[in-house]
Amino acid sequence: MCSIVDPSPLEPEALDQEALDREDAHREALRRDRLRMLAVRHIQVRVSVRPGQGRLAHRPPLLLCNGIGASLEVLQPLVDGLDPDRAVVRFDIPGVGGSPPPPSPYSLGVLSSWVTAVVARLGYDEFDVLGLSWGGSLAQHLAVQSRRHVRRLVLAATGTGSVMVPARPRVLAHMLTPRRHRDPTYAARVAPEIYGGSMRTHPERGAELLHAATRAGSRRGYYYQLGATAGWSSLPFLPMVKQPTLVLAGDDDPIIPLVNARVLHRLIPNSVLHVYHGGHLGILTESDELVPLIERFLSAP
Repeated sequence: MCSIVDPSPLEPEALDQEALDREDAHREALRRDRLRMLAVRHIQVRVSVRPGQGRLAHRPPLLLCNGIGASLEVLQPLVDGLDPDRAVVRFDIPGVGGSPPPPSPYSLGVLSSWVTAVVARLGYDEFDVLGLSWGGSLAQHLAVQSRRHVRRLVLAATGTGSVMVPARPRVLAHMLTPRRHRDPTYAARVAPEIYGGSMRTHPERGAELLHAATRAGSRRGYYYQLGATAGWSSLPFLPMVKQPTLVLAGDDDPIIPLVNARVLHRLIPNSVLHVYHGGHLGILTESDELVPLIERFLSAP
């Protein structure tokens, strides 16, 4: 189980230097990946591909589906913790990060089909999927719509869509705007309330995760993401998810209450539930403890 570590308070100068060091490390890690722009079905997308090598050279890549409004750089702590030989594919949703907005709104089904085409364009026929928060909805849809291509599924801090046990209204109100991705001061102020976990004692970590080495997307892209899941629910098709599935959930997640993970676990036939001691972004803030679980799951026979 994950634990929240409460280090000794640091001076502001030390915190600033730590943030700068992390930003430099993230940028260096991205330089080692193959960052590029692609046009798939006439939609521009910014992707980052870390090719597999060594003993994992021929294993399916891990496709990472990010949370709402977040660029692919936010996932760097997770990528850094994965086996360096594992192939990893990240992308910015159209209108988010470095991907230009699409010409019109889209449904989750249309997006899921397009993402499968993006991965195929990169040369992969089979892949594992990890979805974080909003990206977990996309991952669930991929598992059913592209069942022949998705091998294993990891669902982190996510739920079943519009039909689920919701967050408190005040938390949901913060999620209706991309302001936390644009204003570091605001992000630090609301992080304890919306993310929970270790950000209750260290709210500056929220601002660091959302702003260090990241690229802000358009407001239109953010609202297109919100619209894609409006009225969408995975409840009717969860029994059709046949892939081995790992469900990760924090016991202090204000955005996705823990009961939603239990529903996922109950309805997905071949699933395992792991509850960690932490918040909504525990897979990033406590990645050193959760990533080994993910690695063991992906590498299991």
